Amino acid sequence: MRIQIALVLGAFLLLLGLLPTKAQAQSSIACTHDVIVVVGDTLIDLANTYLGDPLVYPNIIAATNAAAAVDDSYATIDNAGRIMVGWRLCIPPAPGFPLTMPTPSATPPPTTSETTTESSSMTLWSTDSHPLQIEVMRQQSYPGSLITFEQTLEPGANYSRYIVSYLSDGLRVYALMTVPNGQKPATGWPVIVFNHGYITPAQYRTTERYVAYVDALARNGYIVFKSDYRGHGNSEGDPVTGGGYGMPGYTVDVLNAVASLKAYADADPNRIGAWGHSMGGQLALRAMVVSSDIKAGVIWGGVVAPYPDVIEQWNHIPWGAVRDNSENMAQHWGSSFNSWVQDFSNLYGAPSQNPDYWATISPNSYLADLSGPIALHHSSTDEMVPVAWSEILAEELEAVDTVPFELHIYPGDNHNINANFNIAMQRTLAFFDANLKGQ
Repeated sequence: MRIQIALVLGAFLLLLGLLPTKAQAQSSIACTHDVIVVVGDTLIDLANTYLGDPLVYPNIIAATNAAAAVDDSYATIDNAGRIMVGWRLCIPPAPGFPLTMPTPSATPPPTTSETTTESSSMTLWSTDSHPLQIEVMRQQSYPGSLITFEQTLEPGANYSRYIVSYLSDGLRVYALMTVPNGQKPATGWPVIVFNHGYITPAQYRTTERYVAYVDALARNGYIVFKSDYRGHGNSEGDPVTGGGYGMPGYTVDVLNAVASLKAYADADPNRIGAWGHSMGGQLALRAMVVSSDIKAGVIWGGVVAPYPDVIEQWNHIPWGAVRDNSENMAQHWGSSFNSWVQDFSNLYGAPSQNPDYWATISPNSYLADLSGPIALHHSSTDEMVPVAWSEILAEELEAVDTVPFELHIYPGDNHNINANFNIAMQRTLAFFDANLKGQ
């Protein structure tokens, strides 16, 4: 759900008689500084710079919205995690407006022996901006590059296959790319950016896994682009700590892939969709609230719940029973995820202690900004990603009510939806055809 802090603050202040009326505002609002937002600015950083306390950023929200009530050159802030380049903000005098959000204690009292251990190792929470925050990601540039054709592969039934590369954060990232045969549409072929799930980076191979998935999409008239992500296969760079959840690197690779495809002569830049599985579903969701370029998304077995729900349920998954060939990949990945959560919690507090900060890194807090409709597919007996996570996202999408969505649940299937692959893929193609081809 979106954070509507400004509206809550405004309503509360009006009840107390503390918020000036429109007629009073001009004389009662004292902006010690007018700030024009530039790339990299966040409310937390501005509060720290101008007010000396990063946690009083709601004062800037209240002051700016009050100023906007009488002067439309000021921005109206309705989301604490989102300010846009070029906005004019009102910085009130320190200590600013009388109302500030309560700040959590850096060492909350323990309730169990487990929380006692956690609290004793807790460092002072930082409130600096984090690169995973949605608004910080929105303020970055994802230029992509020209697509380089590295190798021609054996063709598919009615499409060509290539290993290609592109640039992301200065790294050369490789990908599998398919291009339909035949007469190109006047505006170019529609595109599906294919986001694979977690595979141990050292074991990843560009042409392995998801073969049937890519084939089904490619033979139906789509350019399919499956990025390897940094640190996978021959791609440069290191795998991202915490995977797609703890740092934005893989999402950055996806967004640079989108930019590269927009510049590709045979692609239609206005008909780009995203498909994602498992971790790749989270990347697709994050990319769709950061960028407006992805017009439709399909997610299978996605890690798409808010962070607190994922963290709460992750430890209850029977990792020991989930294996990938000879390596217990799931158990390894679960351990990596938990390590990142602990490190992040030490800096910013656990989700229960500092929920507002965790909300700023979650795409679920920005669903009203989704760039297109979403279709969710999940097995009710998924052994790796609980179906509840897709159900939670569906409930949030229904509450936000700004974009169409679908939820398809398949009883008795697995994480890959193998038993119901044909019907799930038919639904996937119908969804993309309707939203990218207009069929």
